[in-house]
Amino acid sequence: MTLDDILAGLFPNGHDIEAIGSIVAGRATLPDGGLIHLLGITRGRPLGANEAIVLAGRVIDIVKSGDRAPILVLVDSASQRMSKRDELLGLNEYLSHLAKALLLAEAEGHRTVGLLYGGSAAGAFIATALATGTLVALPGAHPAVMDLPSMARVTKLSIDVLKAKAEATPVFAPGLDNMVQTGGIHVVWDETSPLAPQLAAVLERPAGQDDRGRLGAERGGRRKAAEIADRVVALAAVAQQGAQHG
Repeated sequence: MTLDDILAGLFPNGHDIEAIGSIVAGRATLPDGGLIHLLGITRGRPLGANEAIVLAGRVIDIVKSGDRAPILVLVDSASQRMSKRDELLGLNEYLSHLAKALLLAEAEGHRTVGLLYGGSAAGAFIATALATGTLVALPGAHPAVMDLPSMARVTKLSIDVLKAKAEATPVFAPGLDNMVQTGGIHVVWDETSPLAPQLAAVLERPAGQDDRGRLGAERGGRRKAAEIADRVVALAAVAQQGAQHG
C-alpha cells in the first residue's frame, strides 16, 4: 500500500498532512470526529540529525498544545544516516532526544501509535517505531534492529552461526514475523479490511500499557520473559509480606 492509500483508508473524513523531503507532519480527523496528529519518516530514507530534531520538535509542540490527542507515527525509513557529518554532530543524541520526546508524549496523555508500513532499521527503528506506546504494522513491512551482516561484524560470529541462532531465537532475527513473535509489534493489520476500525481498536487500549514482554513470552519469541516476570511477581509478593510484618 502507498502512503496515500493508507491515509485514505485510515481517515475517510480527510486529513491535512504536508511533506518536507522525507518528513511528513499534520493532523487528521478520526471517524468519531476526534483529532489525531500525524508525523513520520517516509520514502525509505535514512533518519539523520536534521530529520530527528524536526520530528522531536513537532512532538514537543504537540505536547505543549495540551490537547492530549493521539499521535500516529508513520514509519518507512532506512537506518540512521551513516554520514561523518551526522556522527560528528552527535546523531545518537538526536535519536535519543526523538525517542524521549515520544515517551514524554505518552506520559503526558497522548496515545502514541507507530505504523510500520515499509522498512526501518537500527537507530532509526528504535527512535521512531519502537519508541511509541503501541507499534502496529502492515503486511510487507520489513523491520530490523540489526541485519545479520552488521551483526556478524560486531559479534565476529559467522553469518552461518548467526543464521542458525536466528532460526532458533527470534530476538536474533530481522523481519516482520520475528518482530511480531518477540512482542515488539502488537499486531499486523489486515490490509484487505478497512483500516480506520483497526486504528480505533488500537486507540481504545489503555495508555501506558506496555505489554511487549508478555506478548513476546506468549508468542514464544522471548522465552526468558515469562520466567523473569514470574520472578518479579514473586519478589514483589515477598516485599509486600515483609512490609506487612515489618
